[in-house]
Amino acid sequence: MTPAEHAQLALLLEVAGTPKPGNVDRDRDFPDLRFEHFLAGAIGSGAGLRAAEKGTPVGEAFEEAVEGMSQQEGGNTQFGALLLLIPLVKADELSPDGVAEVAEATTVEDAEGFYRAFEYVDVAVTDPPEGMDELDVRRGSDAISALREGDLTLYDVMELSEDVDGVAREWANGFERTFEASDRIAELDGGISARAAQVYLEFLAREPDTFVAKRHGNKVAESVLVRAQEALQEAREGNPELVTAFADSLVEEGINPGTTADIVAGGLFIALERGISP
Repeated sequence: MTPAEHAQLALLLEVAGTPKPGNVDRDRDFPDLRFEHFLAGAIGSGAGLRAAEKGTPVGEAFEEAVEGMSQQEGGNTQFGALLLLIPLVKADELSPDGVAEVAEATTVEDAEGFYRAFEYVDVAVTDPPEGMDELDVRRGSDAISALREGDLTLYDVMELSEDVDGVAREWANGFERTFEASDRIAELDGGISARAAQVYLEFLAREPDTFVAKRHGNKVAESVLVRAQEALQEAREGNPELVTAFADSLVEEGINPGTTADIVAGGLFIALERGISP
């Protein structure tokens, strides 16, 4: 398979993993966001991923991938995952240094494509830091003049957001957790989507999910972390029922740890590129 095909497969394997507390998986839907929407989003993103593989600039390829992803009724299915996958697909060397080189080489034009992508789907974001309202990503194309005035590259934009956004933090830190996820997926046994679900729970138990914090606040994100730790401990003691109950409860509460899922999708891509086969 090509890197672009592996990226699409990573998106499909990620959503197929179950139980995946708080996220859509093959056994769980949200009322307005279903498993089939993620399948369609993964297929729709293909043109942008292929463009990245062929050398199209990051921002342009990302915008194309998000536009294609958005062509289903569920809305935003894989925005954050694609923000990780595009530079991973483009990297000549699939290593932290290789991907960091892609990220750090981005331009103002790449930042413009990133901002335009917000016009295709509704993405949960926090308010910008004080004095930076002109750079609010929710402004979409209207913020481009501020990007140009500040001469801000896409990497610069990610650095500005790393304290509150886990995907931006990956960009600013050499995709550290994404490569850790890949290594852990490679260590485990069994089907790849099952490994991905296991890594998702392990990562959810390690640090608060920034998507949960954006939607529900830091206290809820911390509570999800503790509940994930308890569920993981029970699973390790041979009692997986608590993981299933935890997964069902987060869906019922409308709590979606999406950043953790995005990082696992990136980890799946790296693992596939390094030779793991379904």
